[in-house]
Amino acid sequence: MLSYRHAFHAGNHADVLKHAVLVHLLGYLTQKDKPLWFIDTHAGAAIYALDEGYATKNAEFESGIGRLWAREDLPQPVADYVGQVRALNPAGVLRRYPGSPQLALQLLRKQDRLRMYELHSTESQLLLQYFRDAGPRAIAQAGDGFGGLQAVLPPPSRRALVLIDPSYEDKGDYRRVLAALRDALKRFRAGVYAVWYPQVQRRESRQFPEQLKQLQEKDWLHLTLSVKKPAAGGLGLHGSGMFILNPPWLLPKAMDLALPYLAKVLAQDAAAGFSVERELA
Repeated sequence: MLSYRHAFHAGNHADVLKHAVLVHLLGYLTQKDKPLWFIDTHAGAAIYALDEGYATKNAEFESGIGRLWAREDLPQPVADYVGQVRALNPAGVLRRYPGSPQLALQLLRKQDRLRMYELHSTESQLLLQYFRDAGPRAIAQAGDGFGGLQAVLPPPSRRALVLIDPSYEDKGDYRRVLAALRDALKRFRAGVYAVWYPQVQRRESRQFPEQLKQLQEKDWLHLTLSVKKPAAGGLGLHGSGMFILNPPWLLPKAMDLALPYLAKVLAQDAAAGFSVERELA
């Protein structure tokens, strides 16, 4: 896990799914005046350069945000997400990509709070440096996000959105996510919990959605976006999923619009597709 650098993958199809969901959640939850806490357990760096460094090695962003950047037919949920990326690139050229901390910084209000955790030594230093002058509104910590989540739940305002997206390079992350969610639901059942996971040829990944569904009988939404068929050798990412506990009522409708479009535009072969499963109260 500690060798993982998200900069290699910034702006790829998995980021598109994760961040399109995140932008919608933050936009919806900040409509109420009461303060919102956004807790990011695996924050990475706040911003990624796309024209130099790690991101240029495989240029994964070209088959992700790059395919959406100049399009004019974006459905509203996708347009909202792309609009936040464009806000970071005011010259109109795609050079930088916002990680989840930056997206939250752009969308949260003065009364809201942002709490971020990152364990990777290099990524955490970048994160700490970026938010060094942010004050109590946005606090970054170098450390284990699972432990940090325990420390901040329940939030004083009793309103929170939690994003959990480890790299899953260590297969133990699947167990840790499930344990963290069980504990979080005991501490603060009313929170909105958004979990990202990779679609890879690993038993833990295939079993993960059913295990997440067992956390609570109702009030969950499961989204997947696959862009290609699994590799014959079993290596590589062919898609990803988002599992949301206690989703806002408009999120399923938004994803019903977004996912068919993303599956079409981001497709790398004929096996591309999507799914929307829901069990709502």
